[in-house]
Order: sequence, then structure tokens, then C-alpha cells
Amino acid sequence: MKESVSGCPMEDAMRLLGGRWRIVLIYYLLDGTRRFSELRRLMPGISQRMLTLDLRALEEAGFVSRTIHPEVPVRVEYALTEEGHRLRAVVDALGEFGERWAERRQRQAAAA
Repeated sequence: MKESVSGCPMEDAMRLLGGRWRIVLIYYLLDGTRRFSELRRLMPGISQRMLTLDLRALEEAGFVSRTIHPEVPVRVEYALTEEGHRLRAVVDALGEFGERWAERRQRQAAAA
């Protein structure tokens, strides 16, 4: 991971968890182990390449574990590590914020 420019831990957190999909991936993995194809179905807007890159980044950071089952065809499963489960509070807070934001936008649209 790149060095922090500001020295602020929030910068490091946003570099790691920022972007469109990483928190969403963690959200879906909070429910348990999932296969790559399951994650693709749950997130139809993500490309296979981006899903792969984001899963690798989360794995490198120690938030996601990857298990390869030697079967034919090979089965690959992803799960949150203990450290990944600690992100539940962050995911919950972002979810609550997103719900409040959507409600606010709906009220503003109805008033216009």
C-alpha cells in the first residue's frame, strides 16, 4: 500500500476501503462464505476484473481469506477473517448513512 501523504489514519483507511465495491464486498461477506460467482451475481455492476482486484486487495490487507478446494471444477471461496468481521460497525454506519441520505433525497424530490 502507498505511503500516507497526510499522516492521517483516515487516509489509509479510505485508500484501503474506498472505491465503489470494497465495502459492498465486505457487506456481502458478513453473511458468510461466498463463491466468486455468487459475489458476481450479488453485484451485477462489477466487472470480473474489478471483483478480482478488490478481493485480492482485501485479502492482502488481511480482511478476506481465500480458500481453494481441489475439485473439478476448482471451487474458490471467500470469507471474512476475524479482522474483516471487525469492519461490521463501519459497514453498519455507512448503511445507516446511506438510508438517511436516500430518504433526504426523496423528501427533496417530493418537495420540488
